[in-house]
Amino acid sequence: MRMFVFLLTLMLTSCAADQPPAPEVPAGPALLADLGKQLFFDKRLSGAGQMSCETCHLPEKGWTDGLALSTRADGTVNTRHTPTLYNVSVYQQYYWDGRAATLEAQILAAWRGQMGGNPEMAAAALDAIPLYKASFERLAGGPPSQERIVNALAAFVRTLESKDSPWDRYEANDRTAVSADAIAGFDIYSTKGQCTLCHLPPNQTDAMFHNVGIGFDKPMPDQGRGGFLTTQLTQQNGGTPEQQAEAKAMAGAFKTPTLRSITETAPYFHDGRSATLEEAVDLVLAGGIRNPNLDAKLKPATLTPEERGQLLAFLRALTPAAQPFERPTLP
Repeated sequence: MRMFVFLLTLMLTSCAADQPPAPEVPAGPALLADLGKQLFFDKRLSGAGQMSCETCHLPEKGWTDGLALSTRADGTVNTRHTPTLYNVSVYQQYYWDGRAATLEAQILAAWRGQMGGNPEMAAAALDAIPLYKASFERLAGGPPSQERIVNALAAFVRTLESKDSPWDRYEANDRTAVSADAIAGFDIYSTKGQCTLCHLPPNQTDAMFHNVGIGFDKPMPDQGRGGFLTTQLTQQNGGTPEQQAEAKAMAGAFKTPTLRSITETAPYFHDGRSATLEEAVDLVLAGGIRNPNLDAKLKPATLTPEERGQLLAFLRALTPAAQPFERPTLP
């Protein structure tokens, strides 16, 4: 019997030795996102080693920076407010004017511009760090490079979601999740306030571009989407009459921001002018700021003080309970 067991074991061992090694399973998006999480908080990506992506996108501030306008690596001040990174995976265009067609393009532009980064030099620096080098080989399919760094960052940013808010739970049939005022506020939001003309569920944005007049109380208002399209057409020898008409119609238009986690992401609007949610709501309810291209969807809405309070209660119900965020340990 012992001889039989020995021979059987020998046969099985021999067969196993003849089998080719199991193919290596490539890392999935979740593991690549773990690498991207480290890179997001690493100041070594910036030109002077003083900024990281977190500098403008803090977890505790709804992945914004809480400033009206942030400062770039070269010391100049931005002309637009840092938007939240919550739920950006659903967008087709990025930046307030939609000039980046992909999240990866937006990340690369911010890395070079806002952070003053040199992708080639940063990649070389990461390649000299053994733990980073091993992580890139294992998770990104090769040594650190501009493309692999951007892809890892994008994988992490796509994990940043605003979800499980009181209103989400209410819509999932938890009738105790929100107050009666919030429920009444949703009705005002959808009807009398006409907010859903631009802020569509579930992400509470249509991801389109609208002129609500922000900046048109200043001598030289930011032209937003229209400015980008005009510059683009200039580079294309003027474009077609249809393209020119679109650029003119989009003068002063900016992408509709999400209202998810809205209480975390003050100040508001592309120039950060409204310090509080109440100020932002009042500006929109008043019909924005008049100008020749004011969006036709935006009409003044007169609410009673009670209705205004109910609308604000609904908007606050779009923010989930705060969750602790653990910053990664860097190699």
